[in-house]
Amino acid sequence: MTYEETLQYLYTSTPVFQHNGPSAYKPGLGTTIAIDNHLGNPHKAYKSVHVGGTNGKGSVSHLLAAILRQSGLRVGLYTSPHLVDFRERIRVNGEKIPRTYVVDFVERNRFFLESLHPSFFEVVTGMALAYFRDEQVDYAVIEVGLGGRLDCTNIITPTLSIVTNISLDHTQFLGDTVEKIAAEKAGIIKRGVPFLLGEADTLSVLDVFKRTAEREGAPFYYAREMGLVKKDGCRLTADGKWLIPSEEYGEITDELGGEAQANNAVTVLSALHLLRTKAGVAIPLEAVHEGFGHVTALTGLMGRWQTLRANPTVICDTGHNEGGWRHIAEHLRLLRPRYKRLHLIVGMVSDKDIDSVLALMPTDADYYFTQASVKRAMPAERFAEKAAGHGLHGTTYGTVREAVEQALRHAGADDLVFIGGSTFVVADALPLFNGQ
Repeated sequence: MTYEETLQYLYTSTPVFQHNGPSAYKPGLGTTIAIDNHLGNPHKAYKSVHVGGTNGKGSVSHLLAAILRQSGLRVGLYTSPHLVDFRERIRVNGEKIPRTYVVDFVERNRFFLESLHPSFFEVVTGMALAYFRDEQVDYAVIEVGLGGRLDCTNIITPTLSIVTNISLDHTQFLGDTVEKIAAEKAGIIKRGVPFLLGEADTLSVLDVFKRTAEREGAPFYYAREMGLVKKDGCRLTADGKWLIPSEEYGEITDELGGEAQANNAVTVLSALHLLRTKAGVAIPLEAVHEGFGHVTALTGLMGRWQTLRANPTVICDTGHNEGGWRHIAEHLRLLRPRYKRLHLIVGMVSDKDIDSVLALMPTDADYYFTQASVKRAMPAERFAEKAAGHGLHGTTYGTVREAVEQALRHAGADDLVFIGGSTFVVADALPLFNGQ
């Protein structure tokens, strides 16, 4: 098979959550364990860090991978979903998995895999773990796909487990309260393995993680209480970067903008402290500054308050649930005085809590309601109807391309264009700005 034929086979022969949503969700570890055994348990060949949470786990994973790489380690990085290229999911020292490896992996294991009827994510997880072994990585940073307890990445026993935060998302699978979701995500806590919690908005959520860690005999750490960021706090520069006053590494410039990144930075600094003091990983000061300052170039990270062009300023962000949009809405509020008009290109998938997100969107904006090119996308007309119930008005467009073209046509040089609402809207938009 060619690479394109291989991808088509993966997308059509296995259920893909990215495209199909709930019908592709396959809880439980049985199939993943069978694949792992077939491949010779590749995840046991290297050390790993496991990163879960509702929001921020992608940014935290990329930052950790960048810093560990700059510390002289060979580092694998497994994240999901991809935005433009399937190979974004699996990287070693920032380089995407080769097309030839993807083809060879599927051809070598095809008949065994077909006997199991696996999901897309189960196959790709096996591919990632095997690739990291074959590439002889020192560490792999593994992002949880969905939840934690039953997520197929949960077959690993890491050096450090991390949950960034908890908010309502994927409630049909994980539970309809933050406490139930926390219990599912706490499932990545392993016996005796240090566990780090980044944020907890309620004492009840904090208690879920504390109790689980105690039951598993896992040392528990809460980033908010570790005192690794100075009390005067983080602050934004004029060009939208965060200055992080670290106790251990001095003032750090974080390349990533967006309201959520200050919290993510505290989680990352806490994780680095634990990797140094509990796992003996040598992390030079320069590596921390380089990793924070150049994470996009070092890892290929996209879509986190990413500036796509100037005049007008165009920014995209993959925040796609209520927790993510609280940070987006606050950052838009802070930026609003700098711009004459605000243009929002937004769309969402049907299985999200859409009303909770719409309630957070600014009312003083021109809206371009659209839909991404995935089956889960809510039709633009239906999305616009729901938005009108929240006092948000604009025009509907059948594709993200049309919405972007119209927004750029109407926006002045001093305006701000924001693209988001769904990871998949951002995914459709990114190729339109290549080279700009």
